[in-house]
Amino acid sequence: MSRLPLNTLPTFRVVARLGNLRAAAQELHLTHSAVSQQIKLLEEQVGFELFERRGRRIVLNAAGASLQRAVEPALDRLDEGLRAAAAASQGEAQRIRLTLLPSFAQRWLLPRMPRWRERYPDIHLELHTSQQVVDLVREGFHVGLRQGRGPWRGLQVEQLVDSPLVVLGSPAAARRLKGCCVEELAEEALLGRPELWERWFALGGWRGAVSPVATFNDAGLLLQAVEQDIGIGLAREVLAADALREGRLLRLSPTALPGDSAYALYWCVFPPELANWPPLQAFRAWLGEELELSRQSLADTARVADYPMTASVHFAHDNPTF
Repeated sequence: MSRLPLNTLPTFRVVARLGNLRAAAQELHLTHSAVSQQIKLLEEQVGFELFERRGRRIVLNAAGASLQRAVEPALDRLDEGLRAAAAASQGEAQRIRLTLLPSFAQRWLLPRMPRWRERYPDIHLELHTSQQVVDLVREGFHVGLRQGRGPWRGLQVEQLVDSPLVVLGSPAAARRLKGCCVEELAEEALLGRPELWERWFALGGWRGAVSPVATFNDAGLLLQAVEQDIGIGLAREVLAADALREGRLLRLSPTALPGDSAYALYWCVFPPELANWPPLQAFRAWLGEELELSRQSLADTARVADYPMTASVHFAHDNPTF
């Protein structure tokens, strides 16, 4: 068998996906005739037909489906290699395209950006925040910071932090709740998901109606509401690290909801072919260093904390882990 005409394979992939020559021509910015000729050339070269013609539709036959299974990952790898080469070929001012949750960007990353710029002035960060999981390869991102348990198919994964949920209030709320017991907290304006609050209360065996006054799809907004004394929040400790250190927020109880839920984990994910790209290596190392500083800060804050609330029931988990 002769060699595959490699220039026809991207066209083959699009036609196989769309099942229509005209639609494939529009996507590829080619004429209908050019797409048809490329498919004909490929079939002549391999020596057998790859598609069945069904009116205006063109459908893979068994041979075509087998070829598609081989071609797709090969072309994906070529695309990835090209992106890696483009990233590595940038000049002195290199750029890392990063996608992450708005809450992590606002509450943790942005306050640390000056230290990044001071240390790596020639590596620019291009931030993209989204509540949706973005396809790194398709959208051209070098790295993503994600929350949950994945799976992150086709990406290399590094765990960043497993952060518990802690009860937070403003300084005014802490003064107001001084000496209060856990049951009385349930009468406060609670912010956050009711099922998480119920789990937190259940740690000590207290059960009752929990009706938060507001829920949020963004943890950064929840923490902002807590800082403004709109209510008492249950939030990830790592996102509150700076506010706790600066006294803008206070932990109201030593009890933490262990970081065992799907949303407790934060990850750094990236295409495997970029693992040894120096700018990304620098960014990953810097992330680890900064998260360690946050962990130490939270540990120091916990050691000197004067929790305003008394516990009328015994809690099983009084040793939160970052």
